[in-house]
Parts: sequence; structure tokens; C-alpha cells
Amino acid sequence: MVAFIAKKEDFVCEHCGATVKGSGYTNHCPQCFYSKHVDIDPGDRLNTCKGLMEPIGMEIKGKTWRVRQRCLKCGEIWENKLADNDDITMLIELVKMRNK
Repeated sequence: MVAFIAKKEDFVCEHCGATVKGSGYTNHCPQCFYSKHVDIDPGDRLNTCKGLMEPIGMEIKGKTWRVRQRCLKCGEIWENKLADNDDITMLIELVKMRNK
């Protein structure tokens, strides 16, 4: 894996339609936690898959919360750190609903 490449990009979430203002480290929608499968290494935008990444779980590594996602197109599993503006309570509820 190479060093992270920060890319400040705004986007419209393809799952819920929210307008997301990128910080250079933004890699998922802070409202529904979906993202797009665009990276091979974080920030490189070299993956040709471009499938939606569905939130399927979460975990805490040390003091860092992460959302686990699975690509709806190719099935790859990916983890992303949560951002300061993410609603952890919402993520917990999404994961609970998904696992019922």
C-alpha cells in the first residue's frame, strides 16, 4: 500500500442524494455511510469498479471508529475511518437494522 493521497472532492451521494462537501479525506456519505468503489490504495482513484459500497458493519481499532463496507458490484470489503461529522449513533442503527 502506498501513502494516502488527499483529494478534496465534493460529491452527491449516489445512494441517498445528499450533497457532501469533501475535506480531502472524505470517503463516504456522512448521512447514509455509502461510498463509491474508486480506490485501489486510499485516494488514488484508480479502481475501475465504481460500484456502490454498502455499509455492512463497524468496528473500533484503538480509538478509531471504522465503517466496514462491501461493494455491491464486485463484493470487495473495505474499511474507512469515520469523520468528525459522521453520526456514530446513525451508523450503529444502520448496522442493527441490516443485521436483523
